[in-house]
Amino acid sequence: MNKQPAVYILASKRNCTLYIGVTSDLVKRVWEHKNNMVEGFTKHYGVHQLAWYEIHESMESAILREKRMKEWKRKWKLELIEKSNPNWQDLYNTIV
Repeated sequence: MNKQPAVYILASKRNCTLYIGVTSDLVKRVWEHKNNMVEGFTKHYGVHQLAWYEIHESMESAILREKRMKEWKRKWKLELIEKSNPNWQDLYNTIV
């Protein structure tokens, strides 16, 4: 996958802790989370599984989507993941 703006959701495991982020390089950023290169929330809570992502044409649209999603109810986030990834597979291997 080439560098391209994306919004993503990481999970610690099914129906547990979630993290929403935005990046211009999804493969690199998820790798950093998985290898605890990113200080903060995901490292502290072990949130390393790529549960969902969405590619965008611009960083502006990706950032706007991320901000809106962070305001969502937890139920909506879980429904979004379940819609495209019902088995909660770690999608990282599908993007490398």
